[in-house]
Amino acid sequence: MRLRHIEVFHAIMQVGTISGAAQVLHISQPAVTKVLQHCELQLGMPLFERVRGKLYPKPEAHRLFAETEKLNRDLLGIRRLAASLKNNAVETIRLVSTPTIAISVLPFAMTAWRRDFPHTRCQLATHHTSEIVNTLRLGEADLALSLQDPRHPGIVAEPIAQGVMTVIAPAGTWRAADCGTPLTAHGLVGELIGHADNDPLGELVVASCEAQDIHPVFSTVVQTYQIARSLVEAGAGMAVVDPFTAASGSPDLLQRRPWAPAVPIQLYLLTASHAPLSHGARRLADAIGVAARQCLEKGL
Repeated sequence: MRLRHIEVFHAIMQVGTISGAAQVLHISQPAVTKVLQHCELQLGMPLFERVRGKLYPKPEAHRLFAETEKLNRDLLGIRRLAASLKNNAVETIRLVSTPTIAISVLPFAMTAWRRDFPHTRCQLATHHTSEIVNTLRLGEADLALSLQDPRHPGIVAEPIAQGVMTVIAPAGTWRAADCGTPLTAHGLVGELIGHADNDPLGELVVASCEAQDIHPVFSTVVQTYQIARSLVEAGAGMAVVDPFTAASGSPDLLQRRPWAPAVPIQLYLLTASHAPLSHGARRLADAIGVAARQCLEKGL
């Protein structure tokens, strides 16, 4: 199928009529009909049933639609990019982050960076680290943030901030004088909030507990560190989380203590090894590093 065939085919699949596809594509109805006929002739089979002016996709059309959907999105993206270049549009930076950093660090980093780059467009998305690697490898993002080094040959992982795993508990759990001192697994009491079995940081916490001959029982298990923090702030129990999540919590609702023995946590800037950062993206990465370190200092 040619690109024009795919474009017309997708328009018809979405609106169901020749006239509707013509309006979507801003071309004449005869032009849509001609392209569709040529497409079906080239494929050697009809893709639609024609009933009273409407087109009903055959099973082959649905299968073809699923396979060509990404290609059609890429085509639209290329056209938008070409239009932007033609109109001398400003740079677009595509940033992907794990949810933890997107909530705790990025708002402050973006605010600071925006003062120097008021007209640069930034697209922000959140994914888990395994998805982030694929996004970078496919060229769908310029830079990414994660608390894990994926150790992938096509990904450069640059550490930009470091803290330690932190115990958080509802306000009033400890004396104020104790909050700066580390807490071992023996200090975990009451209701405990844990992380999913496949969570890397959660696995570190359990391993650290077992090394201290403690086998914690988690009453509640969550998928994200932000949910754990929200539960702690609501008085639901204790949790061990990354330092950025802990530092971004409300000081009126929770207390923090470093985990002992210390478990270092790095914030990594991830980029594709074959794609150097633009000036604006590099400055954004620098702002993120500053904001991350400030976040940790606030939590001390």
